[in-house]
Amino acid sequence: MQTINRQQIQHFSHLELIAKQVVEGFITGLHKSPFHGFSVEFAEHRLYNTGESTKHIDWKLFGRTDKLFIKRFEEETNLRCQIVIDASSSMYFPVADLPKSKHNKITFSAYCAAALIELLKRQRDAVGLSVFAEKIEVHTNAKSSSLHHKILYNHLEQLIHPYNKEEHKSTSAVSALHQIAENVHKRSLIVIFSDMFESKENDEDLFSALQHLKHNKHEVVLFHVTDKQKELEFDFENRPYKFIDMETGEILKLHPNEVKENYLKQMNDYKKQLLLKCGQYKIDFVEADINLGFEQVLLPYLVKRTKML
Repeated sequence: MQTINRQQIQHFSHLELIAKQVVEGFITGLHKSPFHGFSVEFAEHRLYNTGESTKHIDWKLFGRTDKLFIKRFEEETNLRCQIVIDASSSMYFPVADLPKSKHNKITFSAYCAAALIELLKRQRDAVGLSVFAEKIEVHTNAKSSSLHHKILYNHLEQLIHPYNKEEHKSTSAVSALHQIAENVHKRSLIVIFSDMFESKENDEDLFSALQHLKHNKHEVVLFHVTDKQKELEFDFENRPYKFIDMETGEILKLHPNEVKENYLKQMNDYKKQLLLKCGQYKIDFVEADINLGFEQVLLPYLVKRTKML
């Protein structure tokens, strides 16, 4: 693991400020949505169940939301979350000259992770971070201190800086996920950001590794990070392209229409298998299109957290 200079992380990082803005916007949006009453107070309250004692009802919150909430005790609010990010070369797609506002998969994942850290911080929950490619590059245990949060933001910042990108880093998700499963001992929510582009020959081993994460009663959410238009729908003009495998460097020159039908079939078959296995292992599978907003990640997290408590 890399050594972190504490003096360099005492101030707010660019990513931390963005995370705060994303979360504030998300919470404001919840107030205006059918989830009203499930935003600022979600960390410290739960809905009142008929027949319970009314002793701990928060009447001030009832006045604002017209809903009955019970104030949680401190021990009810504690959650441990391990955020796992795939940092293999395929996660740096797309790499063309794009507007600065355009995300690639690793940037999108880092921003989502930063927003989750901000939410977890507000909920007084412990959070850890694991980053893997060919091997585990970062692994921190779940903590809730301010310094720890800044260390996590620092690791995320390093992921998205171009000068830290290594060429042709393949994915070894199988061994990494097995290691993470072994290292996370206490019951946790494990949140994975990955495009799941593992070698097809390793499919069964990959599913076994996902199943391993369910040990120790962990809950698992897999955010399948893709550029949906390009990677899942294969939406390219029918002109010659040079396609480069970002993990092996292999180059193919072809017209997209020559391979589109077969490509879409194989991608759809793999996605169906992935959905089936996640369903069998009770892993939440969530599509995360990098061209859409962060709500597609934050809302499923909140729903999962509420079910766990």
